[in-house]
Amino acid sequence: MTVFVVSLFLPYTVHFNVPKKEPRPVLSRKESHIRAGDFTDGHTLSLFSPGLVGPTPPQTPEVATEHEEFFLFKRPLSINVKRPQPDDLHSMALSDPHSPAWGRGSCYFNQPKSRAASPPPVSILKHARLQKKTVAASRVMVTPEENIRAPREHSHDRAFKSADWCVQPAEQGNGGLRNAVKAASASGYLQEKIWVGTLGMPTDALEDVQKFDIEDKLENEYDSITVFPGDSDFDGCYSHFCKTILWPVLHYQIPDNPKSKAYEDHSWVYYVKINQAFADRIVKNWKRGDVIWIHDYHLLLVPMMLRKKLPDAEIGFFLHTAFPSSEVFRCLAVRNELLDGLLGANLVGFQTEEYCHHFLQTCNRLLCVEATADGVQLEDRFVNVATFPIGIDPMSLNARREDPDVLQWLQRIRAKYPNKQLIVARDKLDHVRGVRQKLLAYELFLNKYPRFKENVVLIQVATSTTEQAELDATVSDIVTRINSCHSTLAHQPLVFLKQDIEYSQYLAMITIADALMITSLREGMNLTSHEFVFCQDGLYSNKKHGSLILSEFTGSASVFKGNELSVNPWDYRQCAEAIKGALEMTDEERGARWSKLMEAIMHHTAERWFTTFLERLQKVWREHSGRDTVVIPRLSVNQLCGQYKAAHKRLFMLDYEGTLASYGSPTSIILTSPQRTLDVLNELLYDEKNVVFVMSGRKPEELDRIFRRVPNLGLIAENGCFLKGNGSDEWVEMADNEKMTTWKQSVAGILDYYTERTEGSWVEERHCSLIFHYHDAEDQQVAARQAGDCANHINDACEGQRVHAVPIDGAVLVEPVDWNKGTAAMHILDLLEQNNKEKENRMPDFLMVAGDAREDEVIYRWANQLGRDQVITNVTTVSVSSRNTEAMATLTQGVTGLLSALRKLAALS
Repeated sequence: MTVFVVSLFLPYTVHFNVPKKEPRPVLSRKESHIRAGDFTDGHTLSLFSPGLVGPTPPQTPEVATEHEEFFLFKRPLSINVKRPQPDDLHSMALSDPHSPAWGRGSCYFNQPKSRAASPPPVSILKHARLQKKTVAASRVMVTPEENIRAPREHSHDRAFKSADWCVQPAEQGNGGLRNAVKAASASGYLQEKIWVGTLGMPTDALEDVQKFDIEDKLENEYDSITVFPGDSDFDGCYSHFCKTILWPVLHYQIPDNPKSKAYEDHSWVYYVKINQAFADRIVKNWKRGDVIWIHDYHLLLVPMMLRKKLPDAEIGFFLHTAFPSSEVFRCLAVRNELLDGLLGANLVGFQTEEYCHHFLQTCNRLLCVEATADGVQLEDRFVNVATFPIGIDPMSLNARREDPDVLQWLQRIRAKYPNKQLIVARDKLDHVRGVRQKLLAYELFLNKYPRFKENVVLIQVATSTTEQAELDATVSDIVTRINSCHSTLAHQPLVFLKQDIEYSQYLAMITIADALMITSLREGMNLTSHEFVFCQDGLYSNKKHGSLILSEFTGSASVFKGNELSVNPWDYRQCAEAIKGALEMTDEERGARWSKLMEAIMHHTAERWFTTFLERLQKVWREHSGRDTVVIPRLSVNQLCGQYKAAHKRLFMLDYEGTLASYGSPTSIILTSPQRTLDVLNELLYDEKNVVFVMSGRKPEELDRIFRRVPNLGLIAENGCFLKGNGSDEWVEMADNEKMTTWKQSVAGILDYYTERTEGSWVEERHCSLIFHYHDAEDQQVAARQAGDCANHINDACEGQRVHAVPIDGAVLVEPVDWNKGTAAMHILDLLEQNNKEKENRMPDFLMVAGDAREDEVIYRWANQLGRDQVITNVTTVSVSSRNTEAMATLTQGVTGLLSALRKLAALS
C-alpha cells in the first residue's frame, strides 16, 4: 500500500548555485576630500557638528536595541548554514514555520523570482478606474503583430537556466505534517509513501529540460511527485484566494477586502486551476490499493475532483486550520463549491470536536443534507467526519535539544537575563495570532503590578509574511509605549523581534522560559505550546515546569483540558492576571500542571495522529465499499427459497412506501394500495409459520385504512413510534406521549416562523413527528435555503429534547431520536420470545428485512447483527433502491422484483 501525502508544498525545494555578479566598473569618480587618516584619532563618525553642546538625539524606535541585536538572525548568503538533510528521517522541521512570502525570494536559497501578473485591484473603486484606462487604451492604434517584440528576459532569470542545482529541505509548508510522516516512517508503520506538491518557488523562469530533471530526481530519490503550476496560477491561488479570502474566513476574520468581485473571481479561477493540476497528477500516478491523503485548505476541491475520476479510490482529507461556524462560512461566495469538494473524501478530519461540529452544521444548513454525529449522508454515499488532534514528535525534538548550538544559546540567554523571569512567545504578525492583544495585556500587567517591572522580560518573536501596515503601526506604537514607560537604564521589559530566529535559539528560548504566552484569536492546533511543555522537563536548564498561558480559542486548549492557564485574548484583565498567576505559581502547582500537560502531549503524538487517521480511513473505506450497490450481490431468490422451505418459524419486516408500493402523493396513497401488494401479503400470512410486519412513516389510522383487508398483519407506524402486533386490534405507543407534546410545542413555533417566510410551504403534523414541506414552493432555491436554516435551528435549539431534523426530498422531517424502526423491531423480537416461552413455540429461524430508504438502514444493521451472532439462523436484508446501503443484497427491479420474490416464497407453503 502506497500513501499519497498531498500538500500544497513538498518538503523539498531546489537551490541554484547562481554565480555571483561582477561589480560594475566605475566610469568616473570625484576625488574624495576625506582621507583615511582623518579617523585615526578614535573619534566616532557623526552627522552632528564636533563639539556641539546639547542633548543626545534619541534613538528611533525602528533601530534595533541591544536586546534585539542579541537575537539577530544574520542569515548567510550561502547554503552552508546547518539545516536538516532531505534524507534524514530523524531531522525535525519547525512545527510552525514562519516562511517568507511566496515569490519574493528565499532567505536561504537562490531561486527565481515570480513572473506572476498583477491581479485586479482589491478595491472596486480602483477597478472602475482600471476599466476606464483599458477602454481608453483600446482606442489607440494597435501595433502590427509582427512588430511586437517578446518581453525582454531579465538577466536574473537567465542565470538560472545554466546554473547547477541541488535538492534541499524546504522553508515553506506544514512542519507538523512533515514531522508526523517522518515519525511514522521511522517507526516502520509507513512503508511506502509519495509526496505530492509544488517546490514552493516560482518556476516560469526554468527551462522544460530543467523541470524534467528536477521532477525525475525528486520522484526517484525523494519519493515526491512535483506539480509545476504557472507563476500567475500559483500566485492567484495561494497569495490572493488562500491568504486574502479563505484563510481569514476560516479564522473568523471576515475581511473588508477584497471589495472587488473581479478580484475574488480572478483568484477563484486560479484556485480551481491549481486544485485541478493536483488532481490530474494524482490520477496519472494512482494504482488500485493506494491511499490518497490530502491536507489543508489550499486543496479543498481535490477530493471531489478525484472522486469523479477515481470513484473507488480511498481518499482522506485533513484540515489543519480551524473551521468556523456556518454563519461565518456562509459569507464565502463559493461556499457550496468548497463543501462539495470536501465531501468527495471518504473521511474528513478536524483538529477538535468544535470544528467537526461546525462542519456538520454547515453542510446541514447550506447543502441541506442529513448530518449525523458520524458524518454526512449524501444521496449515494456516506462521508465520515471525525476528530484527530495532531501532536509533536517527542523523539526527534529530544534529539534536536542535544545540539551544541542549543546548549550554547541556553548559556548565552541565561547570562543575558540573570535573575529575570522570562515570558516568551513566537507568532506570525497578523490579525489571527493576537500579538496586539498580548502586548496590550502585558502593558496592563506592568501598569497594574509595577513591582514586576524590574524582574520580568517578555521576548516576543513576530514575523510577517504579508503587508499589514495598519497592524504593524499599531503594534509598533504599543511596543514603543511599553519600553518608553517601563524601561530603565539597566532593564528593558519588552524585547520585540520583528524577524524569525534560528531553530536552536527557539529551542533554547522555550527551554529556559518561565512562561509561554499564546493569545491566538482562533487557531487549529498550536504545536509551539506542545514543544514548550516538552522542553520544560528540566534536563537542560535549572528552570523547569514553566507555566503555559494559552488562548481558549486554540485547538490545543481542548487537548490540555484546563491544565493550562486558559485565557480569552479579548479580556485584557484576565490575561494580565494570568501573567501574574504564572509568575507567582508555586513549584508544587507548576509540577502538577506540567505532569498532566506532558501526559496529554505524549498521548497525542504526531505518529499516533498519522496512524490513527490512516487506520480510520481504511476502516471507513471498507465500510463504504461494502455498502456500494455495485459490490452488494443481487438477491438470490433460489437460495432464499431453500432457506424459506427449511425454516420452522419465519419473520418478515417489510417497508411500505418505495418497497411494497411505489411512492405516490400524500393523499392518494392513504386511500388505496395496489391490489397486488395486498394479495402478496395475504398469501404470505396464509402460512401459520409466517409473521409479517409492515413498516411505514405514516400515522396509525392511515395504515389501518390501507391494510384493513389484510388480517393478522403486524404494523409499525411513524417509523417505530407505534406498534400493532399481528392479530391485535390495539396500537401500542412506544414513545413517551408527554415528551412528544413538550418537544412538538417547541418545534412548532420554529416551523411556523419558516413557513411564514417560505411561500408555498406547509407543515404536516403526525403523532410523533412534524414535517416541513416545501416541494410546492414557488422559489425552490430560497425554499431549500430556508429548509437548511430550519433544520439547523431545530438541531441546535432542541438537541436536549432528543429530537432531530432530517432534510429529505422536498421536506424537513422532525422526529425523536430514541424511537425508530430498529427499536420497534427489537421490541417485536422480545414479544415473540416471551410468547414462545409461554406457549413452548420456537423462535424464528428465518428473518427477511426489505426496505429502500435512509430510515431502513438502522433495521438492516440490527438484522445483520442477529445473523452474525447466530440468534437467527438465516437472515436476509434486501434493498430495492440504488443508494449505498448496509443491506446484504439488492433487487434492481425495485417494487416489482420484491413482490415477485415474495409471491414465489408464498407459493412454497
